[in-house]
Amino acid sequence: MATETVDGFRLDAGNHLVNAAFPEMLRTPGLGGLRLRPFAPGVLVRGVGRNYRVGDPRRPREAFSAARAPIGTPLDKARLGAALARLAAVPATRLLGRPETTIAEALCARGFSPRMVEGYLRPLLAALLSDPDLSTSSRCADLVLRGFARGRLCVPEGGPGAVPELMAEALPPGIVHVGERVTSVSTTEVTTAEHGSTSCRAVVVATDAHSAADLLPGLHLPRFHPVTTLHHAAGTPPLREPALVLAADRGGPVAYTMVASEIDPGCAPPGRALVSTTVLGDPSRFSPHEAGLDKLVRHHLCDLYGTDTAEWELLGVHHDPEAVPAMPAPHHIRRPVRLLGGLYVCGDHRDTGTTQGALHSGRRAAHHVLRDLGIRTEYGTSRDTLKAA
Repeated sequence: MATETVDGFRLDAGNHLVNAAFPEMLRTPGLGGLRLRPFAPGVLVRGVGRNYRVGDPRRPREAFSAARAPIGTPLDKARLGAALARLAAVPATRLLGRPETTIAEALCARGFSPRMVEGYLRPLLAALLSDPDLSTSSRCADLVLRGFARGRLCVPEGGPGAVPELMAEALPPGIVHVGERVTSVSTTEVTTAEHGSTSCRAVVVATDAHSAADLLPGLHLPRFHPVTTLHHAAGTPPLREPALVLAADRGGPVAYTMVASEIDPGCAPPGRALVSTTVLGDPSRFSPHEAGLDKLVRHHLCDLYGTDTAEWELLGVHHDPEAVPAMPAPHHIRRPVRLLGGLYVCGDHRDTGTTQGALHSGRRAAHHVLRDLGIRTEYGTSRDTLKAA
């Protein structure tokens, strides 16, 4: 989670959507001071040649029964409202015990019409999971939908980089060192390219999946969902509300977009607007060149926002081919974080591919470290820690 500053704009390296209902956002030391900027309830969707709003999922009747959105029959909308209400009330442990298939197959089995899936559920889940093909485990998708039904989508105030910065500030001064490349680890030693070897009592590898596998041969390496984020500066906001805009029509590269400065005004200089847009999958299937992708994205944004985008300034393009670990069915949702006494690993690739999953895997690893070192904590047993997910 990182934030880049360009000409007074704060750019998210990956459009990190977080949820106010994520338990670890409340439990992780240092994040008590994190301010979350919420989106407007519900989402705006562009589909079947028109824009429509789907309201707050925490108020099913308001969101779906009275919605004029062309996303299905009244029975479809009632079924979806009831399903979200049930997900919000079910403990996470029960969701993990459900039969597992892909979320595409699960939605079909639950009776949702193709119109409801294509007009709302697919674009929503694509934004939440970075998986437009809906190949994700139904259990993992249900966990994400449960969070969506229980809390508001948000972005961290100041950009996603505020999250690791606050966590680092909660530690004793002088113990965090950056810019050092680790070349090998063991249960008692870490070797860096810059400063050689350092002895220790335990090592936690908290990195992306590929870096962890390089340091720990044989570690499970998942597939990934690529994510590309484009940031544009506009003279005036094309939408004057903090809304998440989903593209249900698959006529262009955009999966979802937002006027980021309407959600967090501090991410743009006064008198300017920041529009952040996400493209899912390999962007080369749309254009092999960045300029070509930008042209196609602008054309799509013109349709989504109903405004001319020709004069917008491209501030940055961030492409991460390994942005989100894939979670296909069957998915091992709690991979071991203790490899052996003194050697541990954590990250979203050991849990769910979300900020909640990354933080929770870190908590699980920390618990094992403390237990192996004989240190009792207030967090209880490993079983209690797993229940907290």
